[in-house]
Amino acid sequence: MWDVTQRTDRLMLLDTASLYFRAYFGVPDSVKAPDGTPVNAVRGLLEFITRLVHDHHPDSLVACMDADWRPQWRVDLIPSYKAHRVAQETETGPDEEEIPDTLSPQVPIIEDVLDAVGIARVGVEGYEADDVIGTFTGRATGPVDIVTGDRDLYQLVDDARERRVLYPLKGVGTLQVTDEELLREKYGVDGSGYVDLALLRGDPSDGLPGVPGIGEKTAAKLLAQFGDLAGIMAAVDDPKSKLTPSQRKRLDESRPYIAVAPTVVRVAGDVPLPDVDTALPREARDPAALDKLAERWGLGGSLQRLLTTLERRVLT
Repeated sequence: MWDVTQRTDRLMLLDTASLYFRAYFGVPDSVKAPDGTPVNAVRGLLEFITRLVHDHHPDSLVACMDADWRPQWRVDLIPSYKAHRVAQETETGPDEEEIPDTLSPQVPIIEDVLDAVGIARVGVEGYEADDVIGTFTGRATGPVDIVTGDRDLYQLVDDARERRVLYPLKGVGTLQVTDEELLREKYGVDGSGYVDLALLRGDPSDGLPGVPGIGEKTAAKLLAQFGDLAGIMAAVDDPKSKLTPSQRKRLDESRPYIAVAPTVVRVAGDVPLPDVDTALPREARDPAALDKLAERWGLGGSLQRLLTTLERRVLT
């Protein structure tokens, strides 16, 4: 098991799929290996990591992976959880031309390169990357920077414990540093309140229905008025509370969803993490393997810039 009780360095956690997805759409698919295979996501991710290490100076770094992007334990509670994504992957209409998938073949390349460089890569069967991130964050004793394009991880923001989210607005050159002040300004909640906000408003992209008629602004107002989800549901049972009749009715009808949604929306904090060395490497763990990968996939300057940045970072 990974032990952080003696660590006080700055830990950076990458929501890796979120970042290589952005790289894939942000770097032209004309970026190819010598054999013509697109490697735009590979090279884009390497450039992202280089920039993150250079700009934010982590002492340790973990590329967190989705070993299971739709865990059964979440589906058991809310069957619609990410169900539409399954349909998108398996169905093509009769008049639709199937678009070649040029991202998935790049993922094993990314994994091989990270392993050869020596950057810790962690995915745990039965859990999403968010859960791995949540567990690392909960166990860390020093500051934590979470790099993700997924707002769900705002729930981990905690100023007192120096946990913040670096949310890419444009590439990773422009990052929104998300702390509790920003969350209160934009959403009216702090990190711990973000789960309640998220489950009330729902999230179609994750198949979370939310409470009908309660969007983000209404959810924020209810949380400001009643404190938290428990306070809101207590107000539903109190005929003297200042809920509107429609709000009371919709919340009451949504009790089955509200009973299970916190478990689905909240990231796990008890993932059995493997024993890994999270320290930034000074030099490549497997130079011979890395040379072969660089030559085969034409990684060139992207890889060299990362290695140079890692060497300089460790020496400073």
